[in-house]
Amino acid sequence: MTTTDLQHPDTRRAFRTVRRLVLAYLGLSVATLAGAVVLRDHHSVVTAPVLVRGAIVAASAALTLLLTVRAAGGSRGAFRRLRILSAVMLVAIVAIIALPGTFPVWMKVEQGVCGLALLGVAAVINGRHLRSLFARL
Repeated sequence: MTTTDLQHPDTRRAFRTVRRLVLAYLGLSVATLAGAVVLRDHHSVVTAPVLVRGAIVAASAALTLLLTVRAAGGSRGAFRRLRILSAVMLVAIVAIIALPGTFPVWMKVEQGVCGLALLGVAAVINGRHLRSLFARL
């Protein structure tokens, strides 16, 4: 892969879209975790699983951003990890939403919004342009 490949308008557009979606995912995850920490004494709203899940999601969102930046710089390994992480987190989010009673409705809604952002990331990352670009390495 050359610098020209990374500077191609389609490549730049794809990574700009992914970066925006990941930043939205990270922002929402951090805001949710912060809110959960503030409300941790309200056990009807914030349970221990909410705090654990919130921390895991915020950490994965930060890792997703790091992988996005590295992949946009041409790292094939980061690109591969980004594809895997976005898919794994999507599956985990679907499980969180589907499990009855484990998490409050507000967190399931938040996870649904995060899932939509990750779905967009997965769609762009697994698109023909970026897959073919990184396959040439």
